Formats: sequence, structure tokens, C-alpha cells
Amino acid sequence: MANKYPHTPDGRYFVAKNRLWRCTDPRLSEDEKRNYIKALMKARRAVRTAQQKEDEDALRQARNAVQTAKEALGERGPVWWDDEAPDEGGLAPHNSSYAKWWESQQ
Repeated sequence: MANKYPHTPDGRYFVAKNRLWRCTDPRLSEDEKRNYIKALMKARRAVRTAQQKEDEDALRQARNAVQTAKEALGERGPVWWDDEAPDEGGLAPHNSSYAKWWESQQ
């Protein structure tokens, strides 16, 4: 992904579809990261299966599992940086504190 999507200079976000998306916590070991990604992929497959079966209970459980994996990766939930900067995930880069940087990328 590093080659495909631009990353903010501080490494907190990448830009896709004109939105800032939080990067994985860089403090995770490769093994931790791999395990959480496996859990995320399993949960996403479970979401798809539950949707196909129209099983609302299974869908809720699968979406909770996606959320848990994304939080473990640092992509959702509490931010992984410690300088008290707010989470700007979901913002358009030109409407964020990264606007100057984003303009230089165009």
C-alpha cells in the first residue's frame, strides 16, 4: 500500500478516495500485525457470508469482529500517537491540518 497511496509526512494516514485513512500502528511487531490482519480478513469473510445468508445476528457479530481487529491494528478507536493531535480520519485532506502537504502532492 505504501507505493499505491500517498502517506502523510507523519505516517499517521494514507489518502484514498480523497479521504484520510488511519495507518496501522507502527509499534506493532510484524507477528502482531500479521495476526490482526488474519483476524480482520476472517471477520470480513464472515460479514460477506452473513450478508449472503441474511443472518442479522451473525452480521452483527462479524462486524464487531471487524471493529475489534481494526482497533487492534490501531486503525480505529483510540489514536496510537501520543502528542494529543486529534484523529482526522475520514476528512478530505484539503479540509484537514494536512491541507498544505496535500496541495504540494497535486
